[in-house]
Amino acid sequence: MTEIVLKTTDLTKKYQNKAVVDGLNLEIRRGEVFGLLGPNGAGKSTTMNMICSLVRPTAGTVELFGKNPWKDKKEVIHKVGYIPQELAIHGNLKAWENVELFTSLYGIKGDTLKKAVADSLEYVGLAERRQEFAKNFSGGMKRRLNIACAIGHKPELLIFDEPTVGIDPQSRNFILEKIKESNKNGATVIYTSHYMEEVEAICTRIAIMDNGKIIACGTSSELKKLVTNGSEDITLEEVFLTLTGKKLRDYAE
Repeated sequence: MTEIVLKTTDLTKKYQNKAVVDGLNLEIRRGEVFGLLGPNGAGKSTTMNMICSLVRPTAGTVELFGKNPWKDKKEVIHKVGYIPQELAIHGNLKAWENVELFTSLYGIKGDTLKKAVADSLEYVGLAERRQEFAKNFSGGMKRRLNIACAIGHKPELLIFDEPTVGIDPQSRNFILEKIKESNKNGATVIYTSHYMEEVEAICTRIAIMDNGKIIACGTSSELKKLVTNGSEDITLEEVFLTLTGKKLRDYAE
């Protein structure tokens, strides 16, 4: 039986009595690229923050690798790499210094740390720019550096929260290819986006989220059949419109 890497049960977050995430039930298995598709404001980022124990749930539970990330943080935190929507890099540090800083937080030291930094920068195509300050990078390069900072400790679960927002098509394609490569190398991936074509291109299963709830979950094929009585002759965009009454592309930049 395939290991369940992440399980949420009735996961809920309220702000001023308004549910931003409302009774979320998810199971993500080892080896998946799991897509969370929904408009801005659907609750995707809040969900990721609760999974990473950055925001406390109002109700419900999260299990990572069978552990409670709040009670057993030391046991699970090194297994997770989180790439947040907001850039988590320091502009006044050089590229290699950024990666070293974040990787060292996991207790990695000495030659192992040096190799981890070099490997991470090589992986995201920034090895030759390692001595440059992050503030001088383009938007796409900053996104890639953000990824390098999250993978130095070789996590088993990678969480990407809208990693391609505001970047050029070339950088976007580079990131998507690296996500597929990471998955092929053994990482389980959670990928949140409001870009339908990205989710359909890389994800093995997709959950459609709106107003803090999961509306439907399955493979792209299963979601299409869900609203067409067995036919796949429909786009994922049309599936989203049918299920939510909204056009997802209206939320794109």
